[in-house]
Amino acid sequence: MEPLPLELPADTVQHIAAELNCHPTDQRVAFYLDEEDKLRHFREYFYIPKMQDLPPIDLSLVNKDENSIYFVGNSLGLQPKLVKKYLEEELDKWAKIGAYGHDIGKRPWITGDECIVDLMKDIVGANEKEIVLMNGLSVNLHLLMLSFFKPTPKRYKILLEAKAFPSDHYIIESQLQLHGLNVEESMRIIEPREGEDLLRIDDILEVIEKEGDSIAVIMFSGVHFYTGQIFNMPAITKAGQAKGCFVGFDLAHAVGNIELHLHDWGVDFACWCSYKYLNSGAGGLAGAFVHEKHAYTIKPALVGWFGHELSTRFKMDNKLKLIPGASGFRISNPPMLLVCSLHASLEIFREATMKALRRKSILLTGYLEFLIKHYYSNDKSETREPTVKIITPSHIEHRGCQLTLTFPNSEKNMFEELSKRGVVCDKREPNGIRVAPVPLYNSFHDVYKFACLLTSLIHPTKTKN
Repeated sequence: MEPLPLELPADTVQHIAAELNCHPTDQRVAFYLDEEDKLRHFREYFYIPKMQDLPPIDLSLVNKDENSIYFVGNSLGLQPKLVKKYLEEELDKWAKIGAYGHDIGKRPWITGDECIVDLMKDIVGANEKEIVLMNGLSVNLHLLMLSFFKPTPKRYKILLEAKAFPSDHYIIESQLQLHGLNVEESMRIIEPREGEDLLRIDDILEVIEKEGDSIAVIMFSGVHFYTGQIFNMPAITKAGQAKGCFVGFDLAHAVGNIELHLHDWGVDFACWCSYKYLNSGAGGLAGAFVHEKHAYTIKPALVGWFGHELSTRFKMDNKLKLIPGASGFRISNPPMLLVCSLHASLEIFREATMKALRRKSILLTGYLEFLIKHYYSNDKSETREPTVKIITPSHIEHRGCQLTLTFPNSEKNMFEELSKRGVVCDKREPNGIRVAPVPLYNSFHDVYKFACLLTSLIHPTKTKN
């Protein structure tokens, strides 16, 4: 399964087809890729929804006992089977020993979040002391912005991408308003060029170079939620810091999806949720990163008891001894049931490793792209108009798991039709369907079946090779 160094997924698919003496779109290619997949056993670590249990399913169109094609891990990851066991351990401990659970067990409640931080460090590429697990993403971003956004008369802007996720947009608006700033003047939004869906890195860097002296904070997504575009975090960080800006990232769609090296890139701060690619369940425990270079210079604007050093926390003398760095931003005790579900997932990541997952992901999503482009080419020599457009970058280094598809000439509601047939994906305005084959639990045969369904909907009479 593993592509040769520098080999593109399309080349890998074609080489395998030649070896099998079949067409690249043949089902045998998918079976071969799954057989050779060294990560395929991780699929068994998760509950995969059955066709019969999906609310929009049309049972006349599917085998009710089959697994769904779950391509929405970019919105909500599947449940690891260990979650229930870990939750029951804590509930049992609570039932049997009550308050003694604060100090006893593999997840003492006082330090439950700290017990699993080590499992996160390789996923985000940071030192353990640079990471804190707490709250939800939006709360954490507010807390970080309160400390990193300190506007002055000359440096007062926040730079972000166009069509940022609504929570980021609202947070930045409210932070500007909190400081009494004019939002239109202080919220610098970079738009794609006319007629384009994606932002060019050269355009981002040009804005930073020209306007950086007036920008206090650069706040970008790591991966754009709609287009699936990876932003060049090292380049943005380097350019922003060279102009005196703090640089932070919302990693909601990046963490657990692509390899991250926050410490080595020198990122000032970052935050992420854990219910998408990290599979911790809806509203799961979020995370934040503060680079160690800021451990003694950037302090939380709002403090709480759990930001106090543990060694003297229970002296109750109300003399704050703030933990340096990320952990000082903690306000309250960890929600242990949320810790449990995240713990179950992070253990899987430790076993699988981000490097191996990313390698599979490139081929998995590349295979999906190959099949779509084969049937719906945008080649100018084609006499027919394409009926599927991929707006996600085609370069493998510029995207993660997700492809965002649009259907410019289709009269059908493609999202509704796919949902009836057991494809779990999501629709995002204005007209995109996001599909995200996740390497932990999706198979190459999932991708093949999705491509067949798509073809049957768009061209019911089209014959497969």
